Amino acid sequence: MMDQQPAVRSTWKRPPLLLTNTLWRRLIYTGALVYLVLAVQTVEVDWQRVYLGLERGWRFIEGFLVPDFTTRWRDIHEGLIESLTITLTSTVAGILISVPIGIGAARNLAPAPVYLACRGIITLSRSFQEIIIAILLVAMFGFGPFAGFLTLAFATIGFLSKLLAEEIESCDRSQIEAIRATGASWWQVVNYSVQPQVMPRLVGLSLYRLDINFRESAVIGIVGAGGIGATLNTAIDRYEYDSAGAILILIIAIVLVVEYSSSYIRRWVQ
Repeated sequence: MMDQQPAVRSTWKRPPLLLTNTLWRRLIYTGALVYLVLAVQTVEVDWQRVYLGLERGWRFIEGFLVPDFTTRWRDIHEGLIESLTITLTSTVAGILISVPIGIGAARNLAPAPVYLACRGIITLSRSFQEIIIAILLVAMFGFGPFAGFLTLAFATIGFLSKLLAEEIESCDRSQIEAIRATGASWWQVVNYSVQPQVMPRLVGLSLYRLDINFRESAVIGIVGAGGIGATLNTAIDRYEYDSAGAILILIIAIVLVVEYSSSYIRRWVQ
């Protein structure tokens, strides 16, 4: 006797709505639209300034279309090398610090005091945007790449530790319990049960953070934390839009190279 196959539903059924009451749904949509209109009206727009800004914006686009790589090449080269150095060192330092903090922030591995302390560190790191941290560190340590290195390393800790802790907490519990049942120590549980499950994800997150840190190095350089951002800011202040266009093209090219390289490495690891 042949096994009967379950019937396949041929008609599509709309998923249930969050609000089934039509009146409440219309009231919420109307209220959201009214709030949006009122919020837009509170924005003070100087249309004359907008008109003048369009002309300056067009000049910048013209410089972007005809970039000048030669006039300020020495400054551009030094800024790029500085940004790449800040990016690589801050990412490596952030990863080395994030791994133990991420393990300590995993509820299924760490005792309560360690868990709370590591979660506090993660919360503190994620509470401030990179540009704010860069301003504080520049005020403390002065202009230069050291402030940029500390800024991006600090930001990497909050980003990587949180995602690593969540990945550890979602690990297969049966594998962890099987290793524990053999009488393994805590470190052996981490090494033989948790590490194989989270390593591909950790590599992918690290490469993703490397990409983010390079882009952020161009931003924090504007406030004096080193990198290509300072060169870009100087070019814009001097209305050298062709040099600014060249810098932006180089930044885009490096981001694309990092993106495609990281995609290949993630596929190879997984």
